Amino acid sequence: MLKLGVNIDHVATLREARYRGRGKGEPDPLAAALECERAGAHGVTAHLREDRRHIQDRDVWQLRERIATRLNLEMADTPEIVDIALRLKPDSVCLVPERRQEVTTEGGLDAAGQLESLKRTCARFQEAGILVSLFINPDPEQIQAAARIGAEFVELHTGAFAEGFASTQLRDQELERLARAAETAHGQGLRVNAGHGLNYQNLPHLLERVPYLEELNIGHTIISRAVLVGISQAVREMLALMKGYALQEGPQRR
Repeated sequence: MLKLGVNIDHVATLREARYRGRGKGEPDPLAAALECERAGAHGVTAHLREDRRHIQDRDVWQLRERIATRLNLEMADTPEIVDIALRLKPDSVCLVPERRQEVTTEGGLDAAGQLESLKRTCARFQEAGILVSLFINPDPEQIQAAARIGAEFVELHTGAFAEGFASTQLRDQELERLARAAETAHGQGLRVNAGHGLNYQNLPHLLERVPYLEELNIGHTIISRAVLVGISQAVREMLALMKGYALQEGPQRR
């Protein structure tokens, strides 16, 4: 069964717009996470950024204590955040690139260019019993690097597909690229997740074409939909789109 991890960062973004620095406020990311679980989500994702622009330290500790499914911590490979993660012990970490001025994560991790440092970080997490995923662009070089690093998962960056979705040519081009990347990763013994820019409109196209997906990490579109219908309904609608995906063999390639 294809799993859904709901990224709750934008719940914290809304809170911080009014209550930044006050140690409290609404909406509460933990309450949102618990509602997502009750609606059937298989896990919760939160990105503890170095600048703490949305998710705060207290949020990840509350999530670790209270959620019943899986906690996936998105994070940069920096000493401070690595140390926090090793104490927090999430079920998994997803290592991502991070730039202070970006609105959201703009591209995949350069695993090939950071091979040795990522190997060391990956080993530290695995020694602590924490699964490691690398958020990478769907490029063969990065997939091969992820395998050399020893990560269990790659999360394929679907941003280019999402951005080009309105153009049939670009959409098909990116779907082919993602499909080949998933096949290559699977062949390298890596497990495959995907995320970034996925929404209720483009997701069915991804699922028709890209094989071997185990989990989708989706945030902004679910939180946006929740404004209109509530977060439980938004999660259920996303799960309905995911139903029927064949995990073992993936969809048929065109």
